[in-house]
Amino acid sequence: MAIAWFRFYEELNDFLTPGRRKVAFRHIFDRRASVKDMIESFGVPHTEVDLILVNGESAGFNRIVRDHDRVSVYPVFESLDVSPLLRLRERPLRRTRFVVDCNLGRLARYLRLLGFDTRYENDFRDEAVARISGEEGRVLLTRDRRLLQRRIVTHGMFIRETDPRRQVTEVLRRLDLGRDISPFTRCSRCNGRLEVVDKSEVLERLEPKTRRYYHVFRRCTDCGQIYWKGSHHDRAQRLVAEFLETEGGDSDVGRKAHPRPR
Repeated sequence: MAIAWFRFYEELNDFLTPGRRKVAFRHIFDRRASVKDMIESFGVPHTEVDLILVNGESAGFNRIVRDHDRVSVYPVFESLDVSPLLRLRERPLRRTRFVVDCNLGRLARYLRLLGFDTRYENDFRDEAVARISGEEGRVLLTRDRRLLQRRIVTHGMFIRETDPRRQVTEVLRRLDLGRDISPFTRCSRCNGRLEVVDKSEVLERLEPKTRRYYHVFRRCTDCGQIYWKGSHHDRAQRLVAEFLETEGGDSDVGRKAHPRPR
């Protein structure tokens, strides 16, 4: 039998049982295991971890835990410079894109509303979500910590909030995405990009009142969905402005008119 001591910091404590939070605790083990396997055995997904110190020195996920090791585990640092130490992400994602599991559909739609490339299907299986995240370099958003523990997933985020609007704010703040918001540029239905289209090209698909009162249209480049500035755009504008205000983004963006789907 061997003994190692673990200490988790900041929001990583959310995943631990009460007796292990914010304290160094003893872990007894009798088999050879990596620090990644041990961390996840406590319920902490590896995607939530950005720095590990073993006996005061930087260590990677593959480091084998030995008798009397003291392991300190840290979340993603936003302001502290830890560049001399071993960060566990090979490199940051230069372009933030998401894949969202099937239980977070409203979050996916809100992220598309804000202009983020977000893959989502209401019948996504865990295997597909994990594969897409790994192969396409997308941040996996989920409330299933076991999904984040899959080895193929390198960038993921456990969503703590249950309200969809609060979930959006959580993602924007955690990933510091305020400057990347570009509202009303993606199709809320399929995630395709929207392009401005001449009214004459979509005229036959419009209802009589829409033909008469609206003159500016956008069309999804993937599914062909038509959008225009409909009667509900004020509500959508307020929603975007709410997200921007919470994140501290450019409030002028929130005043763009929201197109209505057709």
